[in-house]
Amino acid sequence: MNLNRITAIARKEIIQIRRDAFSLALAFLMPVMLLFIFGYAITVDVDRLTTVVYDRDKSNLSREIVRGLEASGYFTVAAYVDDSRLIDKALDEGSARVAISIPEDFSRYALTGGQARIQVIVDGSDSNTATIALGYLNSALELAARRAGLGSLDPLIDVRPRIWYNPELKSRNFIVPGLIAVIMTIVAALLTSLTIAREWERGTMEQIISTPVKPAELIIGKMIPYFAIGIIDTILSIIIVVALFGVPLKGSILLLLFISSLFLFGGLSLGILISIVTKSQLAASQAAVISSYLPALLLSGFMFSILNMPVPLQAITYLIPARYFVAAIKGIFLKGNTAGMLLTEMGLLALFGLVVFTVAVKTFKKRVT
Repeated sequence: MNLNRITAIARKEIIQIRRDAFSLALAFLMPVMLLFIFGYAITVDVDRLTTVVYDRDKSNLSREIVRGLEASGYFTVAAYVDDSRLIDKALDEGSARVAISIPEDFSRYALTGGQARIQVIVDGSDSNTATIALGYLNSALELAARRAGLGSLDPLIDVRPRIWYNPELKSRNFIVPGLIAVIMTIVAALLTSLTIAREWERGTMEQIISTPVKPAELIIGKMIPYFAIGIIDTILSIIIVVALFGVPLKGSILLLLFISSLFLFGGLSLGILISIVTKSQLAASQAAVISSYLPALLLSGFMFSILNMPVPLQAITYLIPARYFVAAIKGIFLKGNTAGMLLTEMGLLALFGLVVFTVAVKTFKKRVT
């Protein structure tokens, strides 16, 4: 290893990045844009569900029940209908997600201690939303009944749930930290996948090959500027996640940056390997998206629980480094995990980086083919 040759390659790559407006935009603007888009657009929280009400009872009690549902904040009454067929029409057209049908004798049964029933119809085309909506409905109806003076039966078991790490159950606290892993995957793999391929396409690789620079020196020199960009993007993302989205950072920021460095090293090595193999910027960018971005988005546990995936896909996720980075970053943000708790994740990320870097060095040949 010759430090002067590594520094020369790194300096050359910095000049190339400064001259390439697209690379600069990709490096700094895209992470911020993706964080804003994904952070605000992706949510599994369910609120303001459009609701139609068919109230045949038309009593003070039935109206109080409906007002209680609206007061919960989860339901918005879009219309009152006077025909059950209009319920079907509203659900079919998508103008309503929930329908409440109150029978004529609801208040009479409720006030005399009988079995008062309310029909609830939920659009199940989105099963996740429907399941959450049913849970909200049960809670909201029970609260509305108590406010209306109906009371409730004492349960046989007194359940007092206590939620740790994300007590408000905000999906943003769960999703946004994982976004950092997805963004770093894009920055690492996509940017570096163009480096070696660009040299081949522009005909400058022959000049580099004629120099004494070794494959490992070339790869390290190419990686250094993008590693610095990745760390800057990580710090910028952490600031946005904490300051703008209000996600608590309970763990050590230094530990977070260290694990991010391990992940970046593996991602950069993978991008370099793709660039060496493809020798084409178009092919390299496509291969980087398929091999890094899509697995990080779909198979890392960032949004979808790995335990709910089919067993063959669960096995594949063990080969995805983003899986370990997502687990680590969520643990640091929400649980305050320490280094001792994340030894497995750190070890596997370091192993992945070393293996891919070694393969990249062995694959690169200093000859024109």
